[in-house]
Amino acid sequence: MCGIWATFGVDGGLTPTCIKCFAAIAHRGPDAWRLDKDSREPHAVLGFQRLAIVDGLHGMQPMRLHSFPRVTLICNGELYNCNRLRDQYSFPYETNCDVESIIHMYKKFGISDTVKKLDGVFAFCLIDGEARKVYIARDPYGVRPLFKLQDDAKGLMAICSEAKGLIGLKQKAGENSTLGQFPPGHFEVWSLLDDGKVKLDYTEKYFTPGTPPRFVPFVSTEDLAKMNSLYEKTAFLLEAACKKRLMSDRRIGCLLSGGLDSSLITALVVKLAKEHNLPYKIQTFAIGMGDSPDLVAARTVADYLKTEHHEVRFDENDVRQELDNVIYHLESYDITTIRASIPMYLLSKYIKENTDTTVVFSGEGADELAQGYIYFRDAPSMIAAHEESVRLLSDIYLYDGLRADRTTSAFSLELRVPFLDIQFTHHYLNIEPKLRQPQNGVEKHLLRSSFAKSGLLPDAILWRHKEAFSDGVASVKKSLFTLLSEIISERLPETNQKFEGLQPTSAESSYYRSVFEKSFPNQYNFTPYYWMPKWVQVSDPSARFIKHYAAS
Repeated sequence: MCGIWATFGVDGGLTPTCIKCFAAIAHRGPDAWRLDKDSREPHAVLGFQRLAIVDGLHGMQPMRLHSFPRVTLICNGELYNCNRLRDQYSFPYETNCDVESIIHMYKKFGISDTVKKLDGVFAFCLIDGEARKVYIARDPYGVRPLFKLQDDAKGLMAICSEAKGLIGLKQKAGENSTLGQFPPGHFEVWSLLDDGKVKLDYTEKYFTPGTPPRFVPFVSTEDLAKMNSLYEKTAFLLEAACKKRLMSDRRIGCLLSGGLDSSLITALVVKLAKEHNLPYKIQTFAIGMGDSPDLVAARTVADYLKTEHHEVRFDENDVRQELDNVIYHLESYDITTIRASIPMYLLSKYIKENTDTTVVFSGEGADELAQGYIYFRDAPSMIAAHEESVRLLSDIYLYDGLRADRTTSAFSLELRVPFLDIQFTHHYLNIEPKLRQPQNGVEKHLLRSSFAKSGLLPDAILWRHKEAFSDGVASVKKSLFTLLSEIISERLPETNQKFEGLQPTSAESSYYRSVFEKSFPNQYNFTPYYWMPKWVQVSDPSARFIKHYAAS
């Protein structure tokens, strides 16, 4: 997890506004920073905020190689097949940094084949000074964030890991400029013009959820063919997704709610850590109010796995103090995203301030991929359920993926999400649709069954019902849902503020929007719609309002 930032065609190049914008993403990379202005490209400025995870000595960016001096790269990402690419194509790597493979792949194959052959998560900007081209790309599910500012009339373009690094430029660029997320699974090609401006050549979409790997897969098709059952393949591929993500020179830990998704990932990471003889115990982190259901379940898992477990308790004062900060870091006013982000933000703060863990694994993506939301029980058909799963995965960068990145990056942590592995998602989305649906009132039945005989987790955890996140972390006395309502009723101004775009649906959403507008005025496009369950008639996105909800 790092922060990338670049401007093209901005008059004056490195202006005071630019410097202030670049500093706004310093939390993403506390280890080092660099602003680079190439004398041959006076209207192009590149910035990098570094969190050193791999190759602490030579991994600084912007990256230029001796063999390709006119190619410059800034990238926030981890490429799990960097060594396989080196061996496959005999690349003469100059560093131990995984993202160096992007430059070699680009020079050998061009941009289109390069992005398709990368097994990992990334957001990057590559400049080829000789070809007079700029390339921008983002990973298939948008695990790594990327925003783009564009003004075609002025020949201006800028990119940044977070919108807060561009909003100052947006306000100076003019009313015809646009600022928004660069879409996952896409790349763009721009031309560098002689006057220092830039022009968009074309955009290409290279991925949709379920697309098979275009790279040599981590688990070979021959090895998969030897396995006896669908369950065995599913379990093996999820373990492989965790295994490739152990790539780190910093300490690894796991976010552990005690639910199925985080518990499975934690169990697999602990198993692999022992096999790889990591020189430390895996730390696990759980958060809740009082003795919440999540804290109790996470304690059960940690005891079973014998991890170095940390329990974090938060209260009403923590929510009051951090609510507005959460909205600022999220850059969203979506209701359910903000609710779920508060505990994750507080937990990330604890990890940063109290431990030496820097890389954290989590279970994001499982609900979207494996039909884990309770409303999937109401799907009218197995095809409709499959299509909804694909839709959720396509938009995860706007909601749960966004939450997971921003709450951890706010405190300089690096997030790893094995459920969004390309080989694993391809496998899972191509299983017969009926088998992926809830069975006998149990969500993610196929995923649970794949680990039923593994002994990785206690049965009580493997088959634990799904909690609404705000209920799972809440105390028995008062839910987070209720607490937020009380705080907002005290803070919300009596005057009815008018908003453009998506309209608030409640006092809670009005408050979130008003706080959002203070930092990101008129950027209502950041949240295209409120996340809501499908096929059910509810006025609130929480699972607690769905008839099937079984949590006590």
